Amino acid sequence: MAPKKKGKKGKTKGTPIVDGLAPEDMSKEQVEEHISRIREELDREREERNYFQLERDKIHTFWEITRRQLEEKKAELRNKDREMEEAEERHQVEIKVYKQKVKHLLYEHQNNLTEMKAEGTVVMKLAQKEHHTQEGILRKDMRALKVELKEQELANEVVVKNLRLKHTEEITKMRNDFERQVREIEAKYDKKMKMLRDELDLQRKTEIHEVEERKNGQINMLMQRHEEAFTDIKNYYNDITLNNLALINSLKEQMEDMRKKEDHLEKEMMEVSMQNKRLADPLQKARDDMNEMQKKLRNYEWDKQILICTKARLKVAEKELKALQWEHEVLEQRFLKVQQERDELYRKFTAAILEVQQKVGFKNLVLERKLQALSAAVEKKEVQFNEVLAASNLDPTALTLVSRKLEDVLESKNTTIKDLQYELARVCKAHNDLLRTYEAKLLAFGIPLDNVGFKPLETAVIGQTLGQGPAGLVGTPT
Repeated sequence: MAPKKKGKKGKTKGTPIVDGLAPEDMSKEQVEEHISRIREELDREREERNYFQLERDKIHTFWEITRRQLEEKKAELRNKDREMEEAEERHQVEIKVYKQKVKHLLYEHQNNLTEMKAEGTVVMKLAQKEHHTQEGILRKDMRALKVELKEQELANEVVVKNLRLKHTEEITKMRNDFERQVREIEAKYDKKMKMLRDELDLQRKTEIHEVEERKNGQINMLMQRHEEAFTDIKNYYNDITLNNLALINSLKEQMEDMRKKEDHLEKEMMEVSMQNKRLADPLQKARDDMNEMQKKLRNYEWDKQILICTKARLKVAEKELKALQWEHEVLEQRFLKVQQERDELYRKFTAAILEVQQKVGFKNLVLERKLQALSAAVEKKEVQFNEVLAASNLDPTALTLVSRKLEDVLESKNTTIKDLQYELARVCKAHNDLLRTYEAKLLAFGIPLDNVGFKPLETAVIGQTLGQGPAGLVGTPT
């Protein structure tokens, strides 16, 4: 590959020099060649400028796209926070509504208990009378059904025996028919196989005969082609031998002429040798001078080539240095921008973690207080209920009904308590998972946990152990 620029214009004492020559000493071709080189360099510089402009536009578009995506993600995060706050408000409203409904249901339950006690006693007496009458009727029906069942079993046994005999006769007939059909089908297909074998043998013989005919035709055609090629080669070599004989005769004539010229040249050489002896000493001096001049010329040309190469390398190195400086500036700007974005994300992430911790801690306190208040209320209600039962002296049947209904209500309350406990455990687990993902991200970005400035607290549920699986909200990356 030739150097990008062989010559470089310089200023020596006010006179410009191009390729080691002054512009006045350069010929037209040298000037045109120098102009063409300068134009090539100009085109190359323009291409590089266009390439760098395209790269700058690409980087700017990438930056715009990432900035727009970041704004979209921020908007989505704000919407999600707003939706969570609205859901929390709706949840509080629903809890108040459900509390009012529970109060109304307890009042209605007490009214229904008193009504059901009175109705239950009356209904139980009527049901006992009806049960005794229906029991007598059903016993009579059972006796009649047993007699009918025995009669039907005897009749069914006779029918089954007759059906078995008919079935065996039909099976024997069908077996004989199928065997006869199989023998007919075998004979029919044996005849078809013989006919197909004869046809295929005849077809194979005809195809073999056709292939042999084609093979013989190709062999004859190849033999004709080889004979034609042999005659052509024979004629070609005969022509070559004739041409060589004519050439030999002409060369013999030229040899005779050359001998005559050689005799004449020998005579002239004797005369020239005499002159050479006279001119030997000046010639030796001239040769020595010429060798010295040639050595100087070679050294000059070598120094000139080295200078041109060093200038070209210097230009390339300067261009590479400028490109590297520009890339270094761009990378520094990117690095500063990425550092700013990292600091901003880190600040937002820590703020979000603190906010989530506060919300989760507040929710845990509220749920624990609600749970304690509900458990205390349940204990009070149980004590009051036991006192009411002891003071009322109810019947054992009514007491069992009331106790069953009370157990159902308590089971429903226990299920709601378990659901609340599960929700509390899930929220705590989500908080802990969020802390683990936060620590994993910090380690992935090369930030030690000691530089955070605070130690995040892991939440725990009293009397429960949290699992290691994801809580359904946040999971550590694998």
